[in-house]
Amino acid sequence: MDALTSSLAVLTAMITPAVLISASGTMILSTSTRLGRVVDRVRSLSDRLRRLTGEEEAGEFFEEERAMLFDQLDKLTSRSRLLQRALTTFYLAVGIFVATSVAIGAVAFFYARGLSTGARGAWVPVVMGLLGALFLFYGSMLLVFEARLALSTTHSEMDFIWKTTKRVVPKELVEQHKTHYVHFRRKSNE
Repeated sequence: MDALTSSLAVLTAMITPAVLISASGTMILSTSTRLGRVVDRVRSLSDRLRRLTGEEEAGEFFEEERAMLFDQLDKLTSRSRLLQRALTTFYLAVGIFVATSVAIGAVAFFYARGLSTGARGAWVPVVMGLLGALFLFYGSMLLVFEARLALSTTHSEMDFIWKTTKRVVPKELVEQHKTHYVHFRRKSNE
């Protein structure tokens, strides 16, 4: 194999980790955004809970709302921990993929100089690439768990809002909605 072909093969091999670095960077960006939104939501709910506990008279829904806020804050805490763990994992993946790219270059350099015999160090970039891919996979799985928790949080808050809304709106509207809902369900089942 001539020098140009050999050099191109090494550069081509070094591009693969760069693509995975880009994928990890995208995951870092989206995870950071999600974490920021969770932190903002925690601050908002904490202020709301603080205002509720500071009020002298307890309203009709005071205890229920306080319980809902506590439950939301508990789930948001779990979400933020999952997101922080995923973010750390994605940063580790980026570092490993960069090291993989460097290892590919180093193995090729030492092989070209005759300082290493063929496959002696070739396993190092392969193992590093697999390790980086495992970190990327693990971080993705953490995001799946966080997304399920986020859905649970949304459902529980919507259930609370629906339950409290039904208490304060006129009974006629609630009945009208039930009739519309039953009609809608029939149409969708046909």
